[in-house]
Amino acid sequence: MATITESAVIADVFHVVPTVHRDERGFFVETYRRSWFPLGREMVQANRGDRQAGSVVGLHYHLHQADYWYVPFGLARVVLHDLRTGSPTDGATLTLDLGAPPGADNDHAGVFIPPGVAHGFAALTDMTITYLVDGYYNAADELGVAWNDPAVEADWGIAEPILSPRDQANPRRDALDPGVQPHHRLRT
Repeated sequence: MATITESAVIADVFHVVPTVHRDERGFFVETYRRSWFPLGREMVQANRGDRQAGSVVGLHYHLHQADYWYVPFGLARVVLHDLRTGSPTDGATLTLDLGAPPGADNDHAGVFIPPGVAHGFAALTDMTITYLVDGYYNAADELGVAWNDPAVEADWGIAEPILSPRDQANPRRDALDPGVQPHHRLRT
């Protein structure tokens, strides 16, 4: 069982807190189930990233791909920003923490991120993130927004972020190419 809650800040984003089964051997947790998400499709690729404390990744977005993020080790500050034209929450920013610092109990929460919602994270500790995606890697669908765009108003929780050259070069929201502007998809 899991508690699945749609965000009150960004439409179609779902926060999942699964049931953790613990005993003297350790624990077991079901971290993802496709049926939890109304807009979910089959996840076809799984990725893992290990990041050192102070790293910031993003903001990235896709026109055609949804992500499901889970942090099994460490603590990540996740920032989501709705870029979808026609979305009831266009322009909204959501910040949430996934995982736990070393030595603390991890609730093993995850987050479902639909296409068109920009997403990034800051490694508040050394951490591991896994993410499932419902589309194979497609360079043409790898888009970005400046991590420090004032329109996003992100609180990364990092004073001096470590950024990739790609993330340093992402444009501000008001400079995005209209040809790659995401649109809100209605639930079917």
